[in-house]
Amino acid sequence: MDMNTKKLKKNAFRITKKRYLTASRVRVPGGHMNAELLAAVTKIAKEYGNGTVHITSRQGFEIPDIPFGDIPKVNELLQPLIEGLHINQQAKDGGYPSSGTRNITACIGNCVCPYACYDTTAFAKRVEGAIFPNDLHFKIALTGCPNDCAKVRMHDFGVIGMTLPQYDKGRCVNCEACVKACKKKSVEALKTVNFKVERNHAKCIGCGECVINCPTRAWTRSSEQYYRLTLMGRTGKKNPRLGEDFIKWVDEDSIVKIILNTYGYVKEYIDTSAPGGKEHIGYIIDRTGFAEYKKWAMKGVGLGSDAELRETIYWGGVDYT
Repeated sequence: MDMNTKKLKKNAFRITKKRYLTASRVRVPGGHMNAELLAAVTKIAKEYGNGTVHITSRQGFEIPDIPFGDIPKVNELLQPLIEGLHINQQAKDGGYPSSGTRNITACIGNCVCPYACYDTTAFAKRVEGAIFPNDLHFKIALTGCPNDCAKVRMHDFGVIGMTLPQYDKGRCVNCEACVKACKKKSVEALKTVNFKVERNHAKCIGCGECVINCPTRAWTRSSEQYYRLTLMGRTGKKNPRLGEDFIKWVDEDSIVKIILNTYGYVKEYIDTSAPGGKEHIGYIIDRTGFAEYKKWAMKGVGLGSDAELRETIYWGGVDYT
């Protein structure tokens, strides 16, 4: 049986170990969806697969053991799911579109978690809409707070939620609950001076532990939304490393712009002879130098007055070269 494997993968079907059988990969931006959409996944798994579903490491679904001949039927059944997840689709008869850009993953965010500083699903869907579909190999992850439950420092772009704590001295009763919480669970950015609390802004990571633990609401979250953007973490066989801070106290619009600018940078400098034609961004930066990447990334980006931009970045990690 002849099969165009490039076309197969572009349609989000995997090449598997089993002859003439494939697996459908379904991306779920932000890892959150309406429960009713699971019916489409269940139907495909039971009628066209082997009755099982694998929940992927990037918060999607993989339905194994689908015969090649049933791909058109599976694409038809996936259509309500594609529309329900608001996935960008070039043609409705083309099934579920795939690309080099991986699913935008996220923790559950502040709709559920008291520690999270923002709605991670909403931001993930915004990023998805801005960059997808695209054939370049990008990995982007979002986490609601510095606890980093989503392991965003292992991605090309990691977005960590922050809040700029607002302190009302008039409501403070000097119980030191915030000071103790910051010392025990965060970075010890608070101290008591003359029976009131002082915050070290340079040390503060914007986690919000002071807000959560204050019994009198002397501490509250800022109305403005802030983030920490980390760059070029990666796993894999060769030179794994953690992402490093690029900008602290950055806004959402700037993050989206930087990611979009990076696509232009990669298209300019990518080594198309790399396996699959998808050279990892981090290796491109290693080759061109961080200063050149930064020049591209910051084109047209208007940072707010609170933003703290790194002048240069040096990555550590395992080095097999």
